[in-house]
Amino acid sequence: MAERRRNRWSTVEEKDNKKITRRSFQTALRIFSFIKPYRVAFIIGLVSLLISTLISLSFPYLMGKLIDTGLSLNANPVINNATETINNAVNNSFITNIFSNTNYVAIFLIGLLLMQAIISYFRIYFFATVTEKSMADVRRNLYDKLITLRIPFFEERRVGELTSRSTNDVDQLQDMLSMTLPEFIRQVLTIFLGIGWLFYTSPKLTFLMISTFPILVIMGVIYGKYIRKISKARQDALADSNVIVEETMQNINTVKAFGNENYESKRYSNNLLALIQTGIKGAIARGGFATFLILGIFGGFVLVLWYGAVLLKAGDISAGELVSFMMYTLFIGGSVGGLGDLYGRLQKTVGASERVFEILDEESEFDLHDKKSELKVEGKIQFDNVHFSYPTRKDVAVLNGISFTIDTGEKIAVAGYSGAGKSTIAQLILKFYEPVSGKILIDDVDTKNYDIKDLRHNMAIVPQEVILFGGTIRENIAYGKPDASESEIIAAAEKANAWDFIENFPERLNTIVGERGIKLSGGQKQRIAIARAILKDPAILILDEATSSLDAESEKAVQDALEVLMQNRTTIIIAHRLSTIRNVDTVFVLNEGKIVEQGTFEELSGMENGLFNNLLKLQFSEIGQD
Repeated sequence: MAERRRNRWSTVEEKDNKKITRRSFQTALRIFSFIKPYRVAFIIGLVSLLISTLISLSFPYLMGKLIDTGLSLNANPVINNATETINNAVNNSFITNIFSNTNYVAIFLIGLLLMQAIISYFRIYFFATVTEKSMADVRRNLYDKLITLRIPFFEERRVGELTSRSTNDVDQLQDMLSMTLPEFIRQVLTIFLGIGWLFYTSPKLTFLMISTFPILVIMGVIYGKYIRKISKARQDALADSNVIVEETMQNINTVKAFGNENYESKRYSNNLLALIQTGIKGAIARGGFATFLILGIFGGFVLVLWYGAVLLKAGDISAGELVSFMMYTLFIGGSVGGLGDLYGRLQKTVGASERVFEILDEESEFDLHDKKSELKVEGKIQFDNVHFSYPTRKDVAVLNGISFTIDTGEKIAVAGYSGAGKSTIAQLILKFYEPVSGKILIDDVDTKNYDIKDLRHNMAIVPQEVILFGGTIRENIAYGKPDASESEIIAAAEKANAWDFIENFPERLNTIVGERGIKLSGGQKQRIAIARAILKDPAILILDEATSSLDAESEKAVQDALEVLMQNRTTIIIAHRLSTIRNVDTVFVLNEGKIVEQGTFEELSGMENGLFNNLLKLQFSEIGQD
């Protein structure tokens, strides 16, 4: 399963595990371009974070002063001299009174706590506002990009992978902006400012405390890499199991039709087993790391506390200063310990940003925000020596130099064995792909010279398997013309022979069709699709085997609707049931990517040894056996 997910994108695990390089870091920084519109709020959040961090760092100092004033100790002459200097400078005893009176220090602490609470509120509010709005912009840009990418892009990737980009990866970026980045700034400030204060208080204790860092950092990096590797393996296993669920739900009819519920349950259980195993390995690694941290951090803490007691006894520091020192040590130790986890989260963020920008940097078919033109085509279609191979199978020629002309308003059918290239012609007309060589012309103009969006506004397709959107019947019909009035929608439904069954629903046009139109029958879905095409009123209509999967009664209703739809427009029918194309103007018969026969239905069926005649005989013999 993991191998099947590999394509020209790197896998999630590879992206998240690789080192942060200058290039990948620059890619991650591009996310800040989405913050520009909200930079004022972002700056306010950063300032609030800075003030909040400084207030937090003042607490250990004030706690020490509170203890010293309570014990009436002033063991450090440096602090006494500094206080006296400040007192003389302001020419009053206000600051001296604050830091020499227990009650004043306590009141000052309470005031700072209140200020901390208020500033923390604004910090969280502004960061949340910026991240929610900027990530909504990312999701919007990502979605807009996805719906304007070429069809080959989607054929190389799973739907689950693409949806993961706009959900999981964007969530990862949002966590970075709202939590990881502020936490990183806070911890870096805590480490540097805290160490500065420690040196100011007691250089001897500070050197002892810092000497314990290398071991903690080295072990933290080693453990961190191992834990992240296991975490990514677990994420990969989880993604595999999610793909199984998604595939099963999308193909639930097939699963039930083949009675493969037990097979799917076993497949999912096997995947969950891998998930459990990696999860337990991760828990063991995290448990070992936690044990090491407890021994390392608290062992170092006890060592520093012992030496601090020695200095206190010698009169080098006061009791309050020792308490402040130990509190700063805990602050700094926590920040240093958290850097490993932060680095891991930053790695994941860099990986997520690269995957997001891989999509955003893809070339679109057209600019979604370009103004819609009023291009109207007549409907003449020409294929001039067209060769084509699918991008995923470049060595397999699907069309081999075919040429034909369809005049405006003409109705033609394309017949042939399965795999002959019938549906490929429809996809080339819709510009889902470009020919390898040769030209396709609409109204004597090469399709390369048309804007894709404008050209497709003049086309409509009724596919063999209609997949409706999960909204209402009204929304699905109006998809052909989003600004259509209710009377236009009803008129289209009537022409498509759909209004009779729509009227029987209690909610009529507001009836929910269910995901992929599951609440409607095949014939009903086809008629909704026909109504949608009627509402669009295209110059060029493509019917891709539109009645091949219907029963006789549904086929008649759909066929009658199609006759209405085909009036006064160029129509290309990808024929499966040859009996449904008797009335077309011309039939093109494909074999191995070439047009081997063409003519009217009567002409081709009268060719005794012709391919079309053989196809007819084959179909009628199958019907006779049924």
